Amino acid sequence: MKDPAPPIRIEPRWPLVLATLAVLCVLTFLPARVRLFPSWFPYLIGIALLLPMALVWLRGGQPRWLRVERTTTLAFSVLAEAVTLTTVLYLVVAMLNRPEDFSGRQLLTSSIGAWITNVLAFSLVYWRIDRGGPEARANDAGTKPDWLFPQTGVPEEAPPHWRPTYIDYLFLAFATAMAFSPTDALPLTSRAKLLMMLESTVSLLTLVTVAARAINILGG
Repeated sequence: MKDPAPPIRIEPRWPLVLATLAVLCVLTFLPARVRLFPSWFPYLIGIALLLPMALVWLRGGQPRWLRVERTTTLAFSVLAEAVTLTTVLYLVVAMLNRPEDFSGRQLLTSSIGAWITNVLAFSLVYWRIDRGGPEARANDAGTKPDWLFPQTGVPEEAPPHWRPTYIDYLFLAFATAMAFSPTDALPLTSRAKLLMMLESTVSLLTLVTVAARAINILGG
């Protein structure tokens, strides 16, 4: 009789849930934010992201639900980033053509919402693609890494059995959006470099154009 396969180790999802809920709360309480979509739209895509994560946890990491979660996570990230980029471009064009239509408060809160959503979307993509995904990393079945973390770059100083988790990818996305460059984790693959370039571009466009204009209006 064949020995049963060992259970799949599942990376905890609670940091992703907290990060997603935090973003939804921020978007809810930002006053006077420019909205191109109905107010219920962020909650709809948030539920679409969180539900598969709950099913992965309830079902003990069944491969079917892991595939569903992977698909919905990537789809959420693409959709959230598309909404963010659309909003930022709309604001930039509107500022050039109809600058009197928006107050400084509207521009500032819109830029904050866009920046935070940008960080969340890219953190999910980084977490999902690096080394084959969270379960591949947790079970030491990962493929070629996309990022080199300090803990893995110096094996003699690395914590035993250390693996990057969502918090590491959230910090990576935050630092990329804030510094516009790699910080502690270095990109190793072309797709990692392209993704970081895209995130930095959206962040730069948000801060330099929309946020700077808002601060200029409020300061004037």
